[in-house]
Amino acid sequence: MVVLGIDPGIAICGYGVINEKEKIEVIDYGIIETKREISKPQRLKRVFEGYLELIEKFNPDAIAVEELFFNKNAKTAITVGEARGVALLAASLKGVEIYEYTPLQIKQMVVGYGRAKKNQIQEMTRVILNLKELPKPDDAADALAVALCHLFYKNIEKLYGV
Repeated sequence: MVVLGIDPGIAICGYGVINEKEKIEVIDYGIIETKREISKPQRLKRVFEGYLELIEKFNPDAIAVEELFFNKNAKTAITVGEARGVALLAASLKGVEIYEYTPLQIKQMVVGYGRAKKNQIQEMTRVILNLKELPKPDDAADALAVALCHLFYKNIEKLYGV
C-alpha cells in the first residue's frame, strides 16, 4: 500500500510517501513551497498543482491529511484550512481515498502518547522508517508521520476488525 501523507500549509506544505510491502519503506518526502509575494489564489493554485503532480507521480492507494488543530491566530487557521481544502480536492478529483487524522491521533499512533513533543514524533518517525537522520524540513517529517499514522490505523483495523 502506497500512502501519501500531507502536512498542509500555504507557505510550506509537507509531503511524505511511504510504501508497505514486507516492511515500511520511504519512497520520497519533501515540501511544496510558495512565495509570499504572490497572491493567495496563486499560492493555493501552486499547492493544488503540486498535490496533483505528487498523486500522478506516486499513484498512492490512500492520502492521509492532518486535520486542522485550533490555532489562536484565526487568519492562519483559515489559510491552512484553505490549503487543506485544495489537498482534499486534488485527492477527490484523482479518485484517491482520503483519510484525515488529528494531531492527537498522529501522536498516539507514532509515539504512543498523545501529548508527545514535535522532536519525539520526528525521532520515532526516523526510527520506524529506518532513516539515518531526521527528515528535513519539519513539514516533511510531519507528513511522513501522518502517512505512518494511516498505515498503523489500517493495520489495527485488519488485526482487530475495528
